Amino acid sequence: MNNENTVDNQLLVLKKRLSTYKAGKSGRIRQISDEVLVDVLRAYERWTGSSAEFYRSLGLGKNQFVVLMGKAKKVYREKGFMDNPEFQEIAISSIPQSQATPCASIELLDQGKVIRFPQVDQLLEFLKKAAA
Repeated sequence: MNNENTVDNQLLVLKKRLSTYKAGKSGRIRQISDEVLVDVLRAYERWTGSSAEFYRSLGLGKNQFVVLMGKAKKVYREKGFMDNPEFQEIAISSIPQSQATPCASIELLDQGKVIRFPQVDQLLEFLKKAAA
């Protein structure tokens, strides 16, 4: 119940933000900011109901919603909005020749200790026990 109220409040805020871009009586949405577009896209990704319920709850028509989602996806693709901007790719340093031989098992290297798992099932069992 609390989660539903949170979602409803978020949609209400998003609806108000969208209404600031509506033009007069025509209801056309113009010059919408990239941040609002991405927020609509993210809200839709979290939405568990039908798409019709979503766009109606935002006060949009079907065609408005389709155009908005197209613009939002384009902005997301081209400008690269990310949830965690500090995300960085981890580069693996070169492996010494002595350790470069292929192995049939899975190896876990932690602080100079090597743990080998001959099968994936054993690794999964180990990880489950370590997480408990």
